[in-house]
Amino acid sequence: MKRFPILLLLLATSGCLSLDTSLLNTGDKITSYQMQNYAGRVDFYLGSSYALSPNKIHVFTIPSQGTGESSPTSIYAAYLGDTSRISTDTVILYAHGTSHHMDFYYPRAQLLANVAGKNHYGVMMMDYRGYGLSPGMPTEEGLYADVDAAMQWLKSRGLTGDRLMLYGFSLGSGPSTYLAAHPRSLTAQKIILEAPFASTASLTDDATGLDMPSSFVSNLKFDNAEQIKSVQQPFCWIHGTNDQFINIATNGEIVFANYQGPYKEAHRISGADHGTIPQTWGFSNYADTVLKFIRH
Repeated sequence: MKRFPILLLLLATSGCLSLDTSLLNTGDKITSYQMQNYAGRVDFYLGSSYALSPNKIHVFTIPSQGTGESSPTSIYAAYLGDTSRISTDTVILYAHGTSHHMDFYYPRAQLLANVAGKNHYGVMMMDYRGYGLSPGMPTEEGLYADVDAAMQWLKSRGLTGDRLMLYGFSLGSGPSTYLAAHPRSLTAQKIILEAPFASTASLTDDATGLDMPSSFVSNLKFDNAEQIKSVQQPFCWIHGTNDQFINIATNGEIVFANYQGPYKEAHRISGADHGTIPQTWGFSNYADTVLKFIRH
């Protein structure tokens, strides 16, 4: 198992936090990226009206080099849209969740690519080290570097921070919040967090029901609840009220309350679980909310 094994083992064996079965799923390995043609299991499917032209779906590698690393790691990324328009487009940079790969998350990126019309905004995502076909092992600094590598690629094609929207889902909320608070290559204009966790410690407490240091079960130090205090970009928070993986009360609500910037909005999606927000809310409602926030 590649993804932070000790913490996940405790999470999986605890009755205090019920995980969706996808988290420890090792049966969806891929040998190539299929994107729109992926036939494996995903959280939801979009109808043909959401289909993108194949020439607007680009898969490639980018170099990612973290602090203290002597050489870069070549990770896989995807861009949905017209790459020749990046210098004038608004781009949503999507940091995905704690398991699977870009093919699994493609419907989510595809839905964002349909906000305000097909390919109205560019959408970029990446597979962190150890995910999909990206080599290496995931680490906290590696996640920061991987998301920033996507920013570097966009910057090299003319994107400026005032047209960059950061979107972090689940695990992706960690690097998204950190890089909004401590920019590297670009300073994002706005940030959206879907089902964010408050900290590694909060996940540990939810999972074990025991009062023990988070370092006992994980070497991760993610602390979104603290980092969000330094975020000055407008903030949109989305969380399902029935999230069985990242509890809304002990995680999302704390992140939202701790934000001290100029503007924030909350969307508590009644009945939604961790991976079901877009379909529970309704794809049109979801897309309209993202659009209104971007244009706010």
